[in-house]
Amino acid sequence: MVLESVRTAEIVANLADVRQRIAAAALRSGRRPSDVRLVAVSKTYPLADIAAALAAGQTDFGENRLEELWLKVEAARTQQLDAICWHMIGTIQSRKTREAVGPFALIHSVDRAKIAQRLSRDAEAAGCVLDVLLEVNVSGEASKHGFTAEEVLAAGADLLAQPGIRVCGLMTMAPYGNDPERTRPIFRALRTLQEQLRAHFPQGSWRELSMGMTNDFEVAIEEGATIVRIGSAIFGPRNG
Repeated sequence: MVLESVRTAEIVANLADVRQRIAAAALRSGRRPSDVRLVAVSKTYPLADIAAALAAGQTDFGENRLEELWLKVEAARTQQLDAICWHMIGTIQSRKTREAVGPFALIHSVDRAKIAQRLSRDAEAAGCVLDVLLEVNVSGEASKHGFTAEEVLAAGADLLAQPGIRVCGLMTMAPYGNDPERTRPIFRALRTLQEQLRAHFPQGSWRELSMGMTNDFEVAIEEGATIVRIGSAIFGPRNG
């Protein structure tokens, strides 16, 4: 019980620090702190940690793997943690798009047209519409998933026309490094692409920019992020 109390206090203190840093970055960029949505990345962390963060007012949680996400969704239902908004932030394999149709606030990781089409098909079959973001590989790293900027611009009309999904904006992952300033051009490029898409496809909302993680979220906010995905700064070092 003492260990649980210490762990809860740690998560609460970390959350307060992250929120303060988010607010400061938003104000520096002439925005309101409420303009930035914090998604606590809870992959590999137990439901007890999620419950501790939820009790401290954190409602949005992100998972990378569908199997782990569904296990936590069901466990949270059992424990009546009904206020949780689940985000799918990891890559979705084409053979698993049906598993991505569920009670999720947002899917961040639609990384190619085939996934968008299959998600739309499966969502239609389930009688729902999924809110999604298009993942863009701005950095061009071979290890990263996502559309190129040119591919998004070319496919924009078709992606917006998919009846089972609602495109809400863009997501990217910047290269990991110790100097967050090196990620600024990546985030700025995603914001520029957002502006181009708004001009080319005004029928879409394009309102969300999901970018920035523990090591670089303040720079991402300064460059226009509306969603940041933060795990270790809240929950501590990850074991898996």
